[in-house]
Amino acid sequence: MATKKFALNTKPHEAEIGDVTLQFQPEVMGDTFLDTYSRLQDTMQRLNVDLTDLTSVDLEQVRETTQALRVFLARLMLPESAATFVSWDVLSAAGKVLSSHRTPEEAHEAADGKAKVTVVDNGLRLPDRVLVELLEWVVELYGGGQRPPTSSSASAPASSSPGTPGRAGSRSRGSTSTRGR
Repeated sequence: MATKKFALNTKPHEAEIGDVTLQFQPEVMGDTFLDTYSRLQDTMQRLNVDLTDLTSVDLEQVRETTQALRVFLARLMLPESAATFVSWDVLSAAGKVLSSHRTPEEAHEAADGKAKVTVVDNGLRLPDRVLVELLEWVVELYGGGQRPPTSSSASAPASSSPGTPGRAGSRSRGSTSTRGR
């Protein structure tokens, strides 16, 4: 009977950005990641935005794309980090926080119909280049491919390949050396 062991990450992945450490879920199911990533791609396609060239895009489109990117990243974070990273607050005229929300859409819905309230983005503000680097890291982390190095030792080692390493000699031993050519 053969036994195969699979490693699961149990400790959060960490992204250190200046003085802030954001913790991401140790494991994300493939469909959860794909659904979340699909929402981000839908927004970028609707706006016709290329994250590698934001210079030719309308400022309102950049703002909406940045918000969608932040929401995408927050959905993969642990709740405490997500609350630090994204927070759209509904404020009264006196500046009192009436409610906090994880998306700008939720905040605007909560503000609808209320007199003299405003929606303010009170989440962690980061340069676009850092957001794009976080996006690339998260896609590698959860979307397959090689695991990026993390600041924590939370990443589980890769599962070993099946079978045992062979001890047979190489068939190419008789090859002619190319040294000195």
